[in-house]
Amino acid sequence: MDYTRLGRTGLKVSRLCLGTMNFGPQTSEADSFAIMDRALEQGLNFFDTADRYGRDISLGFTEEIIGRWLAQGGRREKIVLATKLYGPMGDGPNDRGLSAYHIRKACEDSLRRLKTDHIDLYQMHHIDRETPWEEIWQAMERLVREGSILYVGSSNFAGWHIAQANAIAKERSFMGLVSEQSLYNLTARMIELELIPSCEAHGLGLIPWSPLGGGILGGVLQKISEGRRASEGLQARVAKLRPQLESYEALCKDLAESPADVALAWLLHNPVVTAPIIGPRTLGQLESSFRALEIKLSDETLKRLDELFPGPGGAAPEAYAW
Repeated sequence: MDYTRLGRTGLKVSRLCLGTMNFGPQTSEADSFAIMDRALEQGLNFFDTADRYGRDISLGFTEEIIGRWLAQGGRREKIVLATKLYGPMGDGPNDRGLSAYHIRKACEDSLRRLKTDHIDLYQMHHIDRETPWEEIWQAMERLVREGSILYVGSSNFAGWHIAQANAIAKERSFMGLVSEQSLYNLTARMIELELIPSCEAHGLGLIPWSPLGGGILGGVLQKISEGRRASEGLQARVAKLRPQLESYEALCKDLAESPADVALAWLLHNPVVTAPIIGPRTLGQLESSFRALEIKLSDETLKRLDELFPGPGGAAPEAYAW
């Protein structure tokens, strides 16, 4: 397993991050345990979850599964544990968002469900436009002082949100954001315009979610041809991108690599990317993801991928002006 620093911190994390959103609703507890055990055996030490994951069963259910796995012993100090807060966790007016009130309560509840005394990376799942940064940082600073969290990250932020947040954190002599978790894959490259430059400028590690575009980059055409069902939403996206996907899957075949591995390898070649989030439902899906770490894409292949799935044209303002 390869490791890299999380943004500008000294913390070393694996180049793949284990996403746990399927644990509970899609993957049984026993299978979830097996996936986490195997990930740890392979040196994958970066685990990501959120307080709302598992909500199809009950809010916090995924964190509870992870907590029971950690409670077996010998695991907590071997992983970097990340979770998130923001979304509604109850019916009350303060059961959501990033108020100091909710940050304190959400952290206490996650610690209880995860059966641990600290969270390594505490991520804001979305920007809260109603709460001032002075209040957010005051609450986060308190959690750091108490030892409840070590680092703070963001998710689904815009580039200017990161700039604003870290400017105010600096005024308070606080480290501020060290990572951003964002939608990023070959079919969704809008963040190259302003978010990625902001991450680079402020020393944030980028943690892409949905690296396979909801399955569309995982060899979807071949799977459909083999008789596998696809959701209506996925079918609509396939119809829209079919010419590109046909060329993409042909390119992967020429490389003798699976489409999913090529999609992950493309993300890994970007120096601002810390670790794409993989969300295996099965042990087999986890195992197949490790191959991406060994793939080195040539300049010719990278150019071809840019032609098939063009981004916004680079960073702003040159992408649209001069």
